[in-house]
Amino acid sequence: MTAAISIQNLTKSFGDNAVLRGVDLQVQPGEIFALLGSNGAGKTTTINICSTLMRPDGGTVQVAGHDVVTHPAEVRRSIALTGQFAAVDGVLTGRENVELIATLRRIPDPARVATDLLARFGLTDAADRRVGTYSGGMTRRLDVAMSLVGSPAVIFLDEPTTGLDPEARLEVWKTVKELADGGTTILLTTQMLDEAEALAHRIAILHGGVIIADGTLAELKAMFPPATVEYVEKQPTLEEIFLAIVGAKEAS
Repeated sequence: MTAAISIQNLTKSFGDNAVLRGVDLQVQPGEIFALLGSNGAGKTTTINICSTLMRPDGGTVQVAGHDVVTHPAEVRRSIALTGQFAAVDGVLTGRENVELIATLRRIPDPARVATDLLARFGLTDAADRRVGTYSGGMTRRLDVAMSLVGSPAVIFLDEPTTGLDPEARLEVWKTVKELADGGTTILLTTQMLDEAEALAHRIAILHGGVIIADGTLAELKAMFPPATVEYVEKQPTLEEIFLAIVGAKEAS
């Protein structure tokens, strides 16, 4: 099977600072792949190179079968990117933002595409409001919705749930899983380790400019001694409490 994302010996420096020192990764079609690392480890740099926003210094990167240096236009037609900061137009309405992307991608019936995606992300009531009036969470949901226009083969999500409330975060998780089930390849970065546990088929850890671990969650856990069995009282997390209270309120 041809990898959806193939990275071999990728290097990138900024002045004297070598951020990527030889990164090797293979992401298979339909896989959710989580790239973890400390701040400054080079996760966003890797995403930017894969999405043709930045040129590598060395190595090769192929996305959806296309080289990011020699065939960047073909790569761009095959991907979508949601960065750390929402790329939306605050002057336009939510509907106009989605329709604009659909038009630029030459997708038939942009109005229908916008209606479907806005409903999927719970933004129907706010569809015709200027995005500048949206809350941070609503803006982030719109940003993710816009990345799904055209059903791209590969989606890059750079910390996609930053700023989302627990309910919206779970909705994004659900959407990511549905996309992967439909064959979409997803490479995501996140600072939330529970997010990687919940979503990723495979996880890689980027440190010191190289990948120091790569595998399934079970394979990474196997690198450590067997867990000691202890019986403790489990208290609900604040997120579980929040979701339970909101769910009870909505049911009443």
